[in-house]
Amino acid sequence: MAVAGALTIASTALFVALADASSATVTFFRCALALPLLVVWVAGRRLRWRFDVWHALAGAFLGLDMVLWSEAIAGVGAGIATVLVNVQVVIVPLVTLVVFREPVCGLFWATVPVLLAGVALAGGVVDTGSAAFGEAPVYGTIMGLLAGVAYAGYLVVLRRAGKPGGQVSMLVTVNGAGALVALAAGLLSGTLDLAPSLPTLGWVAVLAVTGQIVGWLLIGAAIPRLPSALGATLLLVQPVGAVLLGVLVLGERPSVLQFVGCGVVVASMALVARVKQSVVASS
Repeated sequence: MAVAGALTIASTALFVALADASSATVTFFRCALALPLLVVWVAGRRLRWRFDVWHALAGAFLGLDMVLWSEAIAGVGAGIATVLVNVQVVIVPLVTLVVFREPVCGLFWATVPVLLAGVALAGGVVDTGSAAFGEAPVYGTIMGLLAGVAYAGYLVVLRRAGKPGGQVSMLVTVNGAGALVALAAGLLSGTLDLAPSLPTLGWVAVLAVTGQIVGWLLIGAAIPRLPSALGATLLLVQPVGAVLLGVLVLGERPSVLQFVGCGVVVASMALVARVKQSVVASS
């Protein structure tokens, strides 16, 4: 279930690219189209839903993450953008250290510069000339990093939130808040298209079902049943799967240095996951 969920989430970058619309448009409709399905699910199973301000705040961070991440996909490609956003694995521990005084071991600090070097390589920042893949590698890298920061905010807030009504009810609030953030971003930037083409709507509808509902439900159901280290390791399938799908389906051709950077980032993510597990076990 964890692997299936991670692969489902990995495919979302592919659908964002295929939708071929502005980041605000894709994010707004992927959240908005998921909402009625989630509401029907809650009603059909007679689940309890109650508004939770923490879930709404988490959804706002997630909506911002999705807008920025969609921008990264346009700039540097679906696969690499998905790798870049996983910089959250070092941001979350830093935030929890500063805000909640949770301990971080020395090996974590040694991993951070390695991961950031991998990010620079993966984004094509150090490639010369036109060797790097993507229409705007530097811009895409910056957007990917900012998306990682926003996603870290989502994870930190959600971790501290309550769970009124369960996971599905939480997804209702999160998607509603995410849609509002995308709506605001689109209106402010003038990029929101409220009448996209049928192909765009079709791809976004698939994205809404897979990325906003199925993937998260699979991961949410699987992770509590797994050892923490194994669960974190299995979720590395997501960035790896996104890179492979980008190459196989979209014809993306990252440079050698970008592939090396992706490998460095994924390896750093695996090490950080192990470090976090060791800290939890020792405390």
